[in-house]
Amino acid sequence: MVLDAYDFWLFDLDGTVVDAEWSYTRETFDRVGDRLGRAFTDEEAELLWHGLGGRRDDYLREWGVDPDAFWPAFHAVEDPEARASATYLHEDAARLIRGLRGSGRPVGVVTHCQPFLTRPVLDRLDIGDWFDAVVCCDAETGWKPDPAPVRRTMADMRVDGGRGVLAGDAASDIGAAWNAGLDGIHVERHGPDHRGQCVLGDRRVTSFDELFD
Repeated sequence: MVLDAYDFWLFDLDGTVVDAEWSYTRETFDRVGDRLGRAFTDEEAELLWHGLGGRRDDYLREWGVDPDAFWPAFHAVEDPEARASATYLHEDAARLIRGLRGSGRPVGVVTHCQPFLTRPVLDRLDIGDWFDAVVCCDAETGWKPDPAPVRRTMADMRVDGGRGVLAGDAASDIGAAWNAGLDGIHVERHGPDHRGQCVLGDRRVTSFDELFD
């Protein structure tokens, strides 16, 4: 069983362990569009929200949107309470993490979601105590696929040596895992045709339940 193959596990958060209802995503981009004077289509909103097909900043520049203007506007319109209320747990991730916790393996989160949103989400879903460490990427810590936030999470988890893995839904998650010397498990929540590319990984699944086979 794959659970026995690793001494510790790291997870991405959004799109991997949890997700937000589409209505919240659509409303968020409407508000960002109002601030920037530029509307975003459903396709553009989905690409940016999930990071499908490549780097988000590259998409923004291609569409003529300055990333340095977009991201402050994006974070300014996000409401922690509304985000938490609209967020749901992926049950396959829940089953996997419960199994890991039951086996005594350390489990951590390394996420691009910011602290003012991450903590309310974890609290509302009552899963904060599932994780030995939660690291939110920022300009100082670094952004995946930079290995620095992964190593920071490992340090906070106090794992020294052993074989580890990072599971995520984006190419940046797998890149961060490999750059930090870990294995990478990619969970495909959207399908390669919709994503526009096939994400490599040491293991590739459409549901974490496949890891129990």
